[in-house]
Amino acid sequence: MTRRDRGFALFDTALGTCGLAWDLEDRIVAVALPEPDARDVVDYLRGFDATEQSPPEAVDEVIESIDRLFAGEDVDLSAIVVDIADLPEFDQRVYAVTRSIQRGRTLTYGQVAARIGQPLAAQAVGRSLGRNPIPVVIPCHRVLGAGTEVGGFSAPGGAATKGRILAAESVPGFGEPTLF
Repeated sequence: MTRRDRGFALFDTALGTCGLAWDLEDRIVAVALPEPDARDVVDYLRGFDATEQSPPEAVDEVIESIDRLFAGEDVDLSAIVVDIADLPEFDQRVYAVTRSIQRGRTLTYGQVAARIGQPLAAQAVGRSLGRNPIPVVIPCHRVLGAGTEVGGFSAPGGAATKGRILAAESVPGFGEPTLF
């Protein structure tokens, strides 16, 4: 693919300026979560051989869905078409399980590992999710450490960003005041 084959756009959300990249078939190839400096979002998306463009209608709908999700609306992103065909087969299996996690629900790294048939691969699942080029659409934020610990999150802001996204999705225990 050449740079003309992929586009990217920035958009504002309740969490900050995000971006996404798409291919000629309007498949999503990358989502960039907010960075302290929007230029870092642009640099990340350019790494997918994309140029800044006005999004086509199908991609604009994805942007609107992500914006609504971050605003706390009940949005289902599972039908968004992504392009992960060039990623390792292990990652594709992890991402398929991760995409099946419903809004407001979570799994642990160990549960994802078990669902791909490799129950001892929880750490490998974590590394795979850390490489996820399409966060939120492939909802790696819905995978927690054992005992529902937030665990890692490779996006800017780390675990705090993960917690904010889970709170926006009304996941119990996130964004709610507690007594203790």
